[in-house]
Amino acid sequence: SVFRRSAGNSLSSRIVARVSLTTPALFLAVFLTSHWTLHSRPVGALQIQQAFTSPNETNNFVVDEVSRRVYLATVNSLYQLNATLVTEVENGTGPVKDSMLCHAPQLPQAPCEHAKTLTDNYNKLLVLDREQKVLVTCGSVYQGFCELRKMDNVSQIAVEFPKPNATVFPSMLNIVANHPNASTVGLIFRSQEGTPRLLVGATYTGMGTEYFPKNHSKEDLRFENTPEIAIRSLNTKDLNRLFTYDINPSEDNVFKIKQEVKPKNKLSFVHAFTQKSYSYIAINNDANTGLKESQPNSILARICLDTDGTRKSTSESRKLTESYIQMGLKCGANGDIYNRIVSVFPAEINVEDRAGVEPYLFGVFTKANRKSALCAFRFADIEETIRQGRRNCSNGPNSDVQVLDSVIQGSGAECETKVKVVLQPELLNCGAAHLQHPLALRKPLSAAPLYEASGLSSVAVDNVHNRTVVFLGTVNGRLHKVSGTSWSLRLPAGESVHHIMTFDPNDRDYLYLMTTHHLLRVQVAVCGQYTSCSDCLSACDAFCGWCTLESRCSIQRECSSGGVSRSWISLKEGPQQCPSMTFTPPEFSTTTDIKVPQTHLILNPDRHIKTLPQTVFFFFLPLWCNHISVPVAIKVKGISVVSGRLIIYDCGRTADIHPNTACTSCLSTKWRCYWDQQSNACISDKDNVQGMVLEVSTVNHPINELHAHNSCAFKPSPPITKITHIAHARTKQVYSCSGGDSDCSQCWGREQQGHLCAWCDNSCRPRQQCQPIGLQCPDPSVHKIQPLNGPLGGGTLLTVQGRNLGRGSAEVKVTIGDVPCDLLPDRYTAHIVTPPPPPPQEPKLDDLMPRYGPLAGGTRLTIRGASLKAGSAVKVKVNATQDCEIDRIYNSVENLVFERWKLLVICLISQAESCDLHVLSDWQVCSIPSSTLILCRSPAAGQSQQVVAQFYLNGILYRGDGHTSSGLALDEEEESHGGHFLFEYVEDPQFYTANKEKLIKHHPGEPLTLIINKGPSELDLTEDEYSVMIGSDRCDISFNNKQMFHCTINRTLSFRTGDLPVTVRVGDFQKVIAVVQNGGNELAIIVTVAVCCVLLLLCTVALVVYCTKSRRAERYWQKTLLQMEEMESQIREEIRKGFAELQTDMTDLTKELNRSQGIPFLEYKQFVTRTFFPKMCSDYERSLVQPVYKNDPLGPRALPETHPLLQEWQPPNTTRPNMEEGITLFSTLLNNKHFLVTFVHALEQQKDFAVRDRLCNLASLLTIALHGKLEYYTSIMKELLVDLIDASASKNPKLMLRRTESVVEKMLTNWMSICMYGYLKETVGEPFFLLLCAIKQQINKGSIDAITGKARYTLNEEWLLRENIEAKPLNINVSFQGFGMDSVSVRVMNTDTICQLKEKILEAFYKNLPYSQWPREEDVELEWFPGVGCRSRILQDLDNTSVMEDGRKKLNTVFHYQIPEGASLAMSMKDKRENTLGRAKDLDTEKYVHLVLPHDELTEMKKSHRHSHRKKVLPEIYLTRLLSTKGTLQKFLDDLFQAILSISQDRPPLAVKYFFDFLEEQADKRGITDPDTLHIWKTNSLPLRFWVNILKNPQFVFDIDKTDHMDACLSVIAQAFIDACSISDLQLGKDSPTNKLLYAKEIPEYKKRVQSYYKQIQDMPPLSEQEMNAHLAEESRKYRNEFNTNLALTEIYKYAKRYRTQVVNALDSNPTARRTQLQHKFDQVIALMEDNIYECCSEA
Repeated sequence: SVFRRSAGNSLSSRIVARVSLTTPALFLAVFLTSHWTLHSRPVGALQIQQAFTSPNETNNFVVDEVSRRVYLATVNSLYQLNATLVTEVENGTGPVKDSMLCHAPQLPQAPCEHAKTLTDNYNKLLVLDREQKVLVTCGSVYQGFCELRKMDNVSQIAVEFPKPNATVFPSMLNIVANHPNASTVGLIFRSQEGTPRLLVGATYTGMGTEYFPKNHSKEDLRFENTPEIAIRSLNTKDLNRLFTYDINPSEDNVFKIKQEVKPKNKLSFVHAFTQKSYSYIAINNDANTGLKESQPNSILARICLDTDGTRKSTSESRKLTESYIQMGLKCGANGDIYNRIVSVFPAEINVEDRAGVEPYLFGVFTKANRKSALCAFRFADIEETIRQGRRNCSNGPNSDVQVLDSVIQGSGAECETKVKVVLQPELLNCGAAHLQHPLALRKPLSAAPLYEASGLSSVAVDNVHNRTVVFLGTVNGRLHKVSGTSWSLRLPAGESVHHIMTFDPNDRDYLYLMTTHHLLRVQVAVCGQYTSCSDCLSACDAFCGWCTLESRCSIQRECSSGGVSRSWISLKEGPQQCPSMTFTPPEFSTTTDIKVPQTHLILNPDRHIKTLPQTVFFFFLPLWCNHISVPVAIKVKGISVVSGRLIIYDCGRTADIHPNTACTSCLSTKWRCYWDQQSNACISDKDNVQGMVLEVSTVNHPINELHAHNSCAFKPSPPITKITHIAHARTKQVYSCSGGDSDCSQCWGREQQGHLCAWCDNSCRPRQQCQPIGLQCPDPSVHKIQPLNGPLGGGTLLTVQGRNLGRGSAEVKVTIGDVPCDLLPDRYTAHIVTPPPPPPQEPKLDDLMPRYGPLAGGTRLTIRGASLKAGSAVKVKVNATQDCEIDRIYNSVENLVFERWKLLVICLISQAESCDLHVLSDWQVCSIPSSTLILCRSPAAGQSQQVVAQFYLNGILYRGDGHTSSGLALDEEEESHGGHFLFEYVEDPQFYTANKEKLIKHHPGEPLTLIINKGPSELDLTEDEYSVMIGSDRCDISFNNKQMFHCTINRTLSFRTGDLPVTVRVGDFQKVIAVVQNGGNELAIIVTVAVCCVLLLLCTVALVVYCTKSRRAERYWQKTLLQMEEMESQIREEIRKGFAELQTDMTDLTKELNRSQGIPFLEYKQFVTRTFFPKMCSDYERSLVQPVYKNDPLGPRALPETHPLLQEWQPPNTTRPNMEEGITLFSTLLNNKHFLVTFVHALEQQKDFAVRDRLCNLASLLTIALHGKLEYYTSIMKELLVDLIDASASKNPKLMLRRTESVVEKMLTNWMSICMYGYLKETVGEPFFLLLCAIKQQINKGSIDAITGKARYTLNEEWLLRENIEAKPLNINVSFQGFGMDSVSVRVMNTDTICQLKEKILEAFYKNLPYSQWPREEDVELEWFPGVGCRSRILQDLDNTSVMEDGRKKLNTVFHYQIPEGASLAMSMKDKRENTLGRAKDLDTEKYVHLVLPHDELTEMKKSHRHSHRKKVLPEIYLTRLLSTKGTLQKFLDDLFQAILSISQDRPPLAVKYFFDFLEEQADKRGITDPDTLHIWKTNSLPLRFWVNILKNPQFVFDIDKTDHMDACLSVIAQAFIDACSISDLQLGKDSPTNKLLYAKEIPEYKKRVQSYYKQIQDMPPLSEQEMNAHLAEESRKYRNEFNTNLALTEIYKYAKRYRTQVVNALDSNPTARRTQLQHKFDQVIALMEDNIYECCSEA
């Protein structure tokens, strides 16, 4: 700004105002390698914006970033809050009637025998799925059940689950932990396909843990199906799979620890979160707690989520256990380890020497003494450690990494060398099925503590303007904000902060946190409290900065001009960059022209603000001022951006103000003034002065003294052009002589002040009023002197009061004795104050009691001595700084007492109560045995709870060593444990004697020793806290361990007779655990003993005699009793196992079923040939004893064979023309309805026309011959059916179509097969195939006898293995020579024979190919490589190592060869098949044996005692395995029946509707009104004719291997389907076959489905003939060229030729045939075809 004079002077001063605007300067705020140095700051940096108070304990909360709603879950309640934490919806979730020993009530047909009580519902999981608009809330009741609620109204269920009558398993309901204190974490993610999934980690709460109900045996055990970690389906569109482990096999989608090692893996989950495409879970292993404080218990586990879109798409989803890897987290250094993690928070921060942000994981760790620390770990280090761990494991056994063999779904084997496997980045990050899994890194990831304090409970981190800000919650209700500087906020009620804190997703300037009963929204920065830029930036709050254009401290988002360059100054730029204004020169004279700068702001890169000239102003100085301070400000929109003060002075005014000292005052000013000696004037410009000018060589201008003399306000006047002359003002003094209460001396003393006063007429008057004037005053008079004593050291202020004590202090002299006193002139008034000399007595200090007191103050001190009242005032200081308040001073006894002493009080309060006086009564009884120990007894409590103990010393709350009574700021670390000590009430301990006996007999005089056991308890009791009393006698206690001690009394008890209670005391707890019964008279005891001895002797003699006579019978009885006991034990064990299998195996299939190929449907022509000619196909397939193989890049494959009926028709060349003409003519005849009907009836009337010829041959050959004209075929079938109905109606109509004994019945079967093929393939095929796979998987789970075919798991009682054969699963690695893939891991049983082993290996390699292309087990060779230094072995069922058992040679098994887990085997094709051994099931059972001998009860009874080691039990006890298998397969069976008995809207069964209408029409025509008859017709025509045939023969539909055992199981299922279609009620009893009893419970439900299906078919719109013909024509067109009709016609002709005479006779008797000359045409066919017989392979 430039100011100039308006006229007359060419000289001017330039004044430049400079405003500093900063540029960004990067610096590092946090050093992750060193400790932070923190300084305490006021609480104003944090502020609670909104708060919500819950009456119940809070559990979880989640924030919706779109609606900004907050969902809060508490005990028994669920709240829906708006953005201001105001309740929108409240929903009660408990308490409910429940029991931990009962299934969830949502599980159908799951009764519970245990009593249910009202149970609080603790929320364990609360997650939000915005895309599906559901809130997933899971509670501790009902075994951890989850609900899906609406986001807009949480009181409403969004998805009802499970649906009524839906199939549901316990694993779909038991999702989270079912105990209030057990942990659960979870998150929602979406797979590559967008399918929502739920990742859940839950603490195991079953038998053997502290969570399981006490005093319950294993019979009370709930079904332990909840895994520790699982990924579940959350797709609400597929309710059948909701909450299931939806990846097959399902065990790869869970992480479940084996039951036997669960005590070593007590996992407590802290938090689950996602980072990139990984999920991290923070875990504590509580099993290690207390073992080694230097070892970390905290674990960080990582799982790869199937969310990475860049990953190559595969048909299989990523499996949990393949990618699972864990490592320890070590927070601490030099052996000082914080070994338990309590809270984690991932954040991206700026780090020194690294460009950009980098992700870190922050964690709060604690140790046993409540000390805690904050540590940070780089995610880059975590990822590299994981990659290196997988590399190490692929290189063989390694000390840095191990395979978790405790996990059920793991690979089990140790790390092994993968020679030919190149680990790509994806394999290093996420593993694979062929790599060992899951893994655990033995070496933990370490980090040094960044911040240490007591009681930290949670952490949240934010990166603000390249500075890291950490928020830490504490257990005593504090929120710390740390960023180089520390702030602290006290939260309501001092409640502990929950370990999860989250920022507002829409505004990260707010932090959500939860305490025990509160949900808070905290503003992380309160910048408005700082009014200046320097205060704002000096506060070191990274959130706050100076908004320059608005002149206020704010966060950057609130600065409306924040987008303008350099308009918001951040902390990193520092206070030195605050806007400032300086002037050059800093002040100037009024003789200079002044121009006021225009208030317009221009930002230039030079960081200066230039102003433009505006109107000229003149400034007037007040008469009493020689300068004024002019405020100068630059404003933007009325707001001052920067301001300063400009000094304008007038040197000439200085001389006018100080006329007597004009020259010195002129030269003493703070600005530059000169004295003109010639004109005697003070001037500011010496250049225009003639003569001598006086000046000061150096003049300082301290800015802070500019206003030292005057305060001159600046008020601009209107513009003027001329300055007028103003006269100088004079100062006058006015006084009054009579004012005040004075005496003569004081009146005359005023003369020194220039007052002209005199004393006359006993008053003080002006001198001109006193005539005459008397100069003499009366004599002085002294009224009072105090104090009257003082210390010898002097210093006491002596006050002398009186009148006429002198005109001034110079006239007065005071002496005490001969010692003069120094008068204090400034205090001389009507009385004299003077320090006296030492008096004759001195205060004496003898003693101070007590010598010690707390820092908090309040101690009552007593000072003993003499003359303690000497002196004018008594003060006592402690440490020369702190004044003590004097209570009283005793006159009689020289004691000085101050500060009241108060008793020590300990206050005990719960988290929801305050400390009342009546609560303190029990705590006031405390003993102080030493200066370092206070012993207090706790009061009784009604329930388990956590309370706070507060210590009061002298009535002041004790806060630790850092507390002072002066109100100084406290260190938050010390305060966190100073005033509040956590104390927890737990359940009283349980004591009982060794055998839990209640009555203990004791004889007087004998030593008494009791063994007392202590039940599990959380109390950490010391040995001296126990006491045991027997009556009134104290027991001597000796401890073996913490759970057992001995109580011994070696002296005589006080009471020799009677019952004495045994009382155990711990504190105020006492309990009588037993009663000691003392004996009576010793003589009576002696007599009793003698009588007993005599009786014993007599009994012994009698027993010896008895044993001598019946030794053999006794021995036999003892053996029988032993066998019965063993049998009873085995029965109990088998029933228990069967019961567990029934409940746990329901979900096992979804853990093992994983077939990646499509369903191997047979082609239509193969389906037709196998359905039409089942016997022919079976004979043909048996003939293929030596299949032909071809080499394929993916392995050897068997070549498919062409069915004979599908081959080309090749008649002899010599007769070919005649035969072709004859076949054509015969085809024409068959297309004549009259001829065909007559032809069929004629053949059926022949007695030698076999049933096989009617069914398999003639009817099926006619179907193939007429396949191209299905509408014609249908009309023939209907006409023949009418004839059949007519024949049946006259007898018993309910028997029609019951069997297949006529051509038309087989034609109906074929017609249904053709019409239902599409529906079978598209709708029923998938559930049918899954059922077949389930049966095969379930059978292969247990042992299978290769010879008898009996298995541990089956549905058929006849095929049940009724022995307890222990089988162990093994995983082996197999390679196939010539197969285009790496080795495959195959799961086998150690009881498998080599043939069974080959079958499982072939299935693993060829699972993607149809079974017809598989090699047979007889054509492959299996070789085992035991290891280095050992020769390989060829594995065979029988070799020279086979052993003999019971006279039979036993087949070799995996156990026989001792093949270990993870063994390597090689398979190759044999050059030629060896015929030394056939199939195992065809072996002679008299010569060979596998697992069990053939069942023969007579043989078993005749076995000798040398075979008694076989523990035979009642075979019926193994029938529970049928129920286990049934329960496992139930869901798949229900799905199959549902597919069969349902109607698809897009593909309705037209053929079924058409045929059912035809039957109803025929019944109406014949007056058949019985609904049961029509129901039977429909059942016999479709379910029993078609579906049962398909169910029993899956090889008709799929290219699979139907084993004999699978056939037996399918027979049971088919029987259940038949019973479901029957209208008669099943009359079942205890003697009914198990095949019918097995599904007796489900049959009524299936019957309802069948009836509903028939009703739906009936309700369909009628189908016209035209519509049906069009449908049949379309089916004919689709498969027009699939069959060779000439071959079929040739086969039909053979029957015509055989029964030529009968056919001719039938044609002659038919008038229509005679009219159309059909007989003649038939004779022509015979003539043309004579002697041209084609031998069909079916007759071969």
